[in-house]
Amino acid sequence: MFTIMAPIGAVKLRAWLFLLFLYLTLHADVLQFAAATIQGYIGDRDMVCPSVCRCDEDFIYCNDRGLSSIPSLPPSASVLYLQNNHINNPGLPTSLEHHLTVRVVYLYDNELDEFPVHLPPSLRELHLQDNNIRTVPRSALARMPLLEKLHLDDNSISTVSIEDQAFADNPRLRLLFLSRNHLSSIPSGLPATLEELRLDDNRISTIPTHAFRGLSSLRCLVLDGNLLANQRIADDTFSRLANLTELSLVRNSLQTPPLNLPSAHLQRLSLQDNALTHMPRGSLDGMHRLQRLDLSGNNLTTLPRGLFRDLESLGQLLVRGNPWHCGCNLRWLYDWLHARGNTITVRGLTCNGPERVRDMALIELSSQMEECEVVRTSGNRDRVGGAEGEADSSTTLSPPQGSLFTLRSKRPGLGLPDSGLDYTLGSSGVGKSLALNVKPLSHNSIRVTWSVAQPTSSFRLSWLRLGTSNAMGSITETLVRGDRREYLLTSLQPHSSYIICMMPLTASSGSKGTISGDTDADEALVCAKAETSDLILLEGNQKENEDSQQMSALPLAGIIGGATAIVSLALIFGIFCWYGHRTGHLSSRDHYTRSSSRKSKNYDDYIESGTKKDNTILEIRGPGFQMTPMAACQPLQPKPLREDYIIHTIFPSNGTGSYKGADHVSNAGYGTNRGYREGGIPDIDYCYT
Repeated sequence: MFTIMAPIGAVKLRAWLFLLFLYLTLHADVLQFAAATIQGYIGDRDMVCPSVCRCDEDFIYCNDRGLSSIPSLPPSASVLYLQNNHINNPGLPTSLEHHLTVRVVYLYDNELDEFPVHLPPSLRELHLQDNNIRTVPRSALARMPLLEKLHLDDNSISTVSIEDQAFADNPRLRLLFLSRNHLSSIPSGLPATLEELRLDDNRISTIPTHAFRGLSSLRCLVLDGNLLANQRIADDTFSRLANLTELSLVRNSLQTPPLNLPSAHLQRLSLQDNALTHMPRGSLDGMHRLQRLDLSGNNLTTLPRGLFRDLESLGQLLVRGNPWHCGCNLRWLYDWLHARGNTITVRGLTCNGPERVRDMALIELSSQMEECEVVRTSGNRDRVGGAEGEADSSTTLSPPQGSLFTLRSKRPGLGLPDSGLDYTLGSSGVGKSLALNVKPLSHNSIRVTWSVAQPTSSFRLSWLRLGTSNAMGSITETLVRGDRREYLLTSLQPHSSYIICMMPLTASSGSKGTISGDTDADEALVCAKAETSDLILLEGNQKENEDSQQMSALPLAGIIGGATAIVSLALIFGIFCWYGHRTGHLSSRDHYTRSSSRKSKNYDDYIESGTKKDNTILEIRGPGFQMTPMAACQPLQPKPLREDYIIHTIFPSNGTGSYKGADHVSNAGYGTNRGYREGGIPDIDYCYT
């Protein structure tokens, strides 16, 4: 039995060994097939990457290759870099919309004329800046429902070329860049999900009320480099943007900040390079989260007290490029900056005036600001930092002008004129110890002079501008040194009535410059009334005065011109007469000399001719002539009928002229031919005249 079971065990063992071998063989084949498949897939993947591009996993780099069309892309591509090429609209293959893994496409700086159509619907970010795209159709954008960021900067897009409700099918769009295009207004139909909108360097000049309707999620709005002015911005335009954190209005034509700016979440406000001349009180109220304020490059000279009272989070204040006037009008800002210390960075707060502090930083004017003191207006002293109880005016002991800052019509503690009464004040006022006189100088200035009975430490000067309702006027106060007797109020409103009051102050132990008792203050207060002239009337009067001055100057100019002409003619006539008289006198004198000399000349005179003694008859220079009369030793007749002379040439031995005296002539046998021949003179030279 044992022998029978032994072969059966061997058969089973061989069967198990055969099954094990078969299993191992099949397993090896499967592993080899899998390895070959993986290797082939990887090889195929490497072969799909375009030869002109570089592939890094799912990032395809085909930028700066000079391409005019998009090459075949691997199916796993997710980010396509195609910028800085020559790709145009025909160069976009229709197969591109089948790549459902593409999330980002860079097509900027190419040659696209129209908005691309065949783009993947899975696209989330699209860069199309620096092309020549002119239209934005709704159908093209509807193919990309997942789009979140769209860059269309530096194209040729106008407001009318954006199709109505073009972004209605893009419910996820968060960022839209349309900078440096040809927009003239805010595009309509923007999605409510938009968080950042850039419209800088366009031609936008008007923003209506409904421009930003529904954009409650907008956080960043950039409108730099447009044509915006205060008159063309609706009052409640920006108030709808409740969640706005950054607003930039750089390089526009704003004179004041727009009304009703969003204040709840605003962190950055840029107003530089405008035409700001005034920052209204309350324009920055409620901006508790504001961190950066840029007012550079404007025409601001001062800032009203309390402007920064809510800016406890402000960390950067940029105000360079403004003509700041660092008087006591900025004392509150000086104190506010010192109270903030190192928690705020200030750039450009440099004084442009007065002259003594030019080019100095406001924070460095310690000695100058000590001259200013805070005036008690309603029983409260100024509290640094813009607290609620802060005073409403600042004063100076010696202000250069009367233009400090204007206050609201808030009744000060000082007994100013009651706005409920109808004052019939004149241009002067007289009190117990002070006489006040006011005189308008121009449409915006009034000269105030006064005299006092006894010396005082200082004066409190206040002026009230009367409006249509006296209670709505404005009051300004200042302190004047006790040794001054004149003050100039400037920067006043034309054609306005002002009540100007002055009160002498006496120093007391408790406070500086106070009056003891309300009764004494009322008695010491002296007021006068003045009215500035109308600007148009003043210009007309100046023009009439100039015309009258010109008309009055005409006769004087005519008289001066006529007198000058007469004197010139007389001078010319006198010169002419003098010249004519002189010429006639010389000619007559010459005629008289010649005639008289011929009558009185004797033989000796003629015999001396040619010498220096007498050159009126004949002057002989060099080899010349000699003249002798025919009858020697006889005087000449006054009027001879005939005069005979012998003119002969003298040839001296040395070649120069010689003179023959009378004795020499007689010895040579004068009167005969033989005498001249003996003298060596040829007969041909002998002649008569």
